[in-house]
Amino acid sequence: MDRNEVLLVGRLSAGVEEQSLPSGDTVTKWRIIVCRRRHRRGAALTDSIPCVTFDPETAAVVRGLKPRDYLEVTGSFRCRVFGPSAAKIWRYEVEVSSAKPYEADLPEPDIVPDGPTHTPNGSVVALIPRQVAYLAQAG
Repeated sequence: MDRNEVLLVGRLSAGVEEQSLPSGDTVTKWRIIVCRRRHRRGAALTDSIPCVTFDPETAAVVRGLKPRDYLEVTGSFRCRVFGPSAAKIWRYEVEVSSAKPYEADLPEPDIVPDGPTHTPNGSVVALIPRQVAYLAQAG
């Protein structure tokens, strides 16, 4: 049997965006930063995963969080196609059905500050996710 279930625990990367659609619905968008296992060269890598919801209650939970707060989301993986037939754009995202703050005692990620993204005491000011130019169509 096919299953499309996603469970993510990570940090909110930045503020939440809301967009009103022509249908009258509101879509709420945000990104979650999830650390990968340590790279063999010792660098800590992260993924920035786009998330959306059409549910007002789920949106309210996410809006109540600050950037870098941990959260847990559940939902489904979606591929959406936008644009005219000659120039289609494929977007992959998690359509979130529920979200909640994640209260577990998690260690800070092992990220070595580099450049102007840290303060003199070494704390990270902002995480800027690595952008992916495109995702290849599978199969």
